[in-house]
Amino acid sequence: MYDYDAVVIGAGLGGLSSAAILARNGFKTLVCENTNHIGGCCSTYEENGYSFDIGASIVELSWIIDELFEKLGRKVSDYIDWIPVDPIYGFLTADGKRFTYPVDPDETRKVITGFSEADGPRWDRFQKLGQSAIREAFGRIMTTPFATFGDAMKVMAKAPSMVKLVKYMGMNFESTLKSFFSSEQVRASMSLQSYFIGLPPALCPGYIAFLAYAEHEGIYYPRGGMVQIPGSIAKIFGEYGGEIRFDTRVKRVLMDGGRAAGVELMDGTQIRSRFVVSNINAKTLYLEHVGRENLPAWAVKAVESYEVSIPAPMIMLGLDTRPDLDAHHTFCYTTIEEMNAIWFEDYASRKLPDRGFMLVSWPTHADPSLAPEGHHCLNMVTFAPYELADGDWDDLKERYLETQLDFLEHRFGLKGIRDHITMARVSTPKDFARMLLHPGGAVYALQNDIMASAFFRPRLRSKAVKGLYLTGASTHFGGGVPPTIGSGIAAGSLMLEDFGRVM
Repeated sequence: MYDYDAVVIGAGLGGLSSAAILARNGFKTLVCENTNHIGGCCSTYEENGYSFDIGASIVELSWIIDELFEKLGRKVSDYIDWIPVDPIYGFLTADGKRFTYPVDPDETRKVITGFSEADGPRWDRFQKLGQSAIREAFGRIMTTPFATFGDAMKVMAKAPSMVKLVKYMGMNFESTLKSFFSSEQVRASMSLQSYFIGLPPALCPGYIAFLAYAEHEGIYYPRGGMVQIPGSIAKIFGEYGGEIRFDTRVKRVLMDGGRAAGVELMDGTQIRSRFVVSNINAKTLYLEHVGRENLPAWAVKAVESYEVSIPAPMIMLGLDTRPDLDAHHTFCYTTIEEMNAIWFEDYASRKLPDRGFMLVSWPTHADPSLAPEGHHCLNMVTFAPYELADGDWDDLKERYLETQLDFLEHRFGLKGIRDHITMARVSTPKDFARMLLHPGGAVYALQNDIMASAFFRPRLRSKAVKGLYLTGASTHFGGGVPPTIGSGIAAGSLMLEDFGRVM
């Protein structure tokens, strides 16, 4: 009756993680991937001898990956060669100043004290609470499913340090930082993580501020590019008999008596399965693949209420020289006020970005093998609207490239970078949507404000459709390497529980 025990839609980190767990436990599992590569927003592609990452650019909270590999009966060191990244960030300010934050918290304290003597002891208090939050709260619950509100309460009870964070769940990111630090420059340097979940400091949930400590637990880059992470999971999946079909787009979820029973592909092929796992955007899954007609009214209303996240256009540059930078990640940043204005003025009015925030990723700083000898790769990332008020992304690629290079050269002092560009590629929000089928080019799937975080996101085990499970950035703790892998682990435990096997 069934072709497979499980069909997984999408070979992103969440889908691959849950698929590998299922295969390891004896489930016949198929992954259907729309593109010709694995990893989704955590992948690497090669062009003209340069290897560029798509989306994710470093790894923090690496013990989440350790936990996955342990459940798969494997050692991370046999598959991934981690390169420690230090310093965490370099900073370029609009007034020409530079500084870095080292991994060592004590060394970071010295940098902070240089801006504000009073903020040195405040950093100590911030990092102590951040350490508790990351090690004892978020680290533990990121791989634990929330099937019901009662489950969430049980998880909270097992992580008592969560109580210390409750007050910050009612605050925004900006006010959380202000409750710790007095220096505007220190606050600005730590407000950048708000855009890591796609929101400005004024709208981002306050507890996210403690991500500014998370990197001090250690950050890493996989030798060979970010694709090594999904590549390793896919390899283990194959070792346990799992199957991946590339260039295989799912058209809809097959329904049988109100239950997910497989998928239909775009060419009309039907694949029957005992249950279905989705690693795609939850809005696309429910409203298009399952269909409104197969959902209760409350579910349609709930899914429609979610906003998709902000897009992130990227510029990939190949250089014939070493860039004048100090770290794997460099932030071109300004004040918190301007970072808020990027959202409330530019993003809200659908304006092409031309100021403020930019992340510059320099992967060849860690791994020179990603470019020809003597050459380097740079990824420049900003946030911008999907639909522009003046023009279309397909027509504005060159204008956007020139604007961002001007921004880098003149406002932040990287003069002459144009003279060393051997290749340039712009990936716009529309390119992102076409390639990965993310509605609105959403880089983090769904907007992650306080009412769409954790327990309030779509559940790992669907409440609306039996036999349907969700992983990835749409659910659990949202986007990013650790959260999406964590969602795959948590969803895997639910499926094994529901189908009579234990991890």
